[in-house]
This record gives sequence, C-alpha cells and structure tokens, in this order.
Amino acid sequence: MTREDHLQYRPCVGTMLVNADGEAFVGKRIDNKEGDWWQMPQGGVDDGEDLDEAMLRELGEETGIAGKHLQIIHRMQNEVYYDLPPELQGKLWGGKYKGQRQHWYLVRFTGDDSDIDLDAHKHPEFCEWKWVAPSLLPELIVPFKREIYERIVSAFAPLISAGTSR
Repeated sequence: MTREDHLQYRPCVGTMLVNADGEAFVGKRIDNKEGDWWQMPQGGVDDGEDLDEAMLRELGEETGIAGKHLQIIHRMQNEVYYDLPPELQGKLWGGKYKGQRQHWYLVRFTGDDSDIDLDAHKHPEFCEWKWVAPSLLPELIVPFKREIYERIVSAFAPLISAGTSR
C-alpha cells in the first residue's frame, strides 16, 4: 500500500471490551435506522494523539466508563482496514476517506454494569448496550465490517479468558 492509499483511510481505534464472564460489550448505534446492527466502541484518532489515550477517550465518550475500571490486555500489532460501501463513500467524515484503518484493543472491564453510562457524553452514539459472546460479534455488525470483526475475534479469543496483559 502506498502512502497516498494509506492516507485515504481514517485513523481509528476500536475496543473489544470484555467483562469478567468473557462477554463482549456491544452498543446499538443511535444513527443506524436501517437495521438491528450492534458494534463495539470505536472512533477516530486525533492528529498527534497517542493510541492508548485515543482508545481510552473514545471508550469513555461512548460508554461513560472511567479508566479506573479498565485493564488493557492487548493491542493487535497490525492495523486492520475496511472500505465503506460505495453508497456511503463521500458522505461520512466529510467525504475525506474511503474507509478506516483501525488499531484494535482487548480491554477488561473491572467495574459494575452501573458504571456504564451511554449518556455521559453530550453526543451519545449508542441508544442501547448489552454483553454478548464474542463469537456472535461478526453476525451483529453491519455486513461491510463483518470480515474485520471475524479477524478481531480470532486474534483476541485466546486472550479473553487468559487475562494476560500486553
């Protein structure tokens, strides 16, 4: 991939947040009116922002969870890329990107469900949330991200119950 191709992808972080039972957090996006799709927390990385800080910021904005309730277990070594479907290209992110390049984290949630507050940020992204078996994640996400979720689940599955740190 050339540098020019690389710049056509929005830099992003994503988090597979797992609880003590090994279940993964998913949220139903407020702005998705066309299906019953759920996703893991994710969001853009600001220019010059440290990846760990971006992940903690995004996770806090989308779930309201404070850092004291989080343990970073692992970050995937390589970025994963996805393209937006043609009907969305030019419409999201000011039309600047054709997709995203993502750094994915596995993070253990050590708090209580009452520590989750979808309205903690002034612009909530999720209207509902739930814990699910990680194996179900690919079938819950919008179809154009399914392959990415399969890769994430495969990469993190051995670490979810192991509780190892990065």
